[in-house]
Amino acid sequence: MELIIGNKCYSSWSLRAWLLLRHFCIPFEERRIMLYTDSSRDELLELSPTGMVPVLKDRGVTVWDSLAIMDYLEDIRDDHSIWPVERVARAHARSISAEMHSGFATLREKLPMNCKAEGRAVEWDDAVSADIARIQQIWTNARKKHVEDGPWLFGAFSAADAMFAPVVLRFASYRVQVSKPVADYMAHVMSDAHIREWILDGQAETEVIETSEVGG
Repeated sequence: MELIIGNKCYSSWSLRAWLLLRHFCIPFEERRIMLYTDSSRDELLELSPTGMVPVLKDRGVTVWDSLAIMDYLEDIRDDHSIWPVERVARAHARSISAEMHSGFATLREKLPMNCKAEGRAVEWDDAVSADIARIQQIWTNARKKHVEDGPWLFGAFSAADAMFAPVVLRFASYRVQVSKPVADYMAHVMSDAHIREWILDGQAETEVIETSEVGG
């Protein structure tokens, strides 16, 4: 199995697929293609019809898009544990993950993921504030229902946590003010060994994507 990803410093969609594979101890080869270079688009189009990351290749199968990769991994695992096992929790996790996948465009634009941006001051408008409020509501509701089951959104780690992990990094980088339950969840995510590994790898990269460099 091979996972093609972009810059670890900036590529939030790459992090989602990578984190899921690491947390579930699924062996894979990592191939990193630095984005927004003269050759990156052509390289990616040879690997995926969208020319975007992440891309998963497994035994002759090519899967692109983070959410599709999550569902593919669910299909091939005997224990089907990528999503929460219990029916109601599974439906909830899939719903909020789909909401993340299709929404929050303003937040993603104004507060880009950047592993080197710790503590940067950024001003944002009401649309970003609305996205922040909704995400806090999502996390708080999930944690309230599953606080006795473990420290992740649905107790045990699931695809939902992978889907929202880049947002945790964004909130931490730009010092977004959050509630106590959200801060506790973020602290758990930020202390995760795989997240720490990703951040350190991203900080070690020398490439710069100017559009993802905001604040000061």
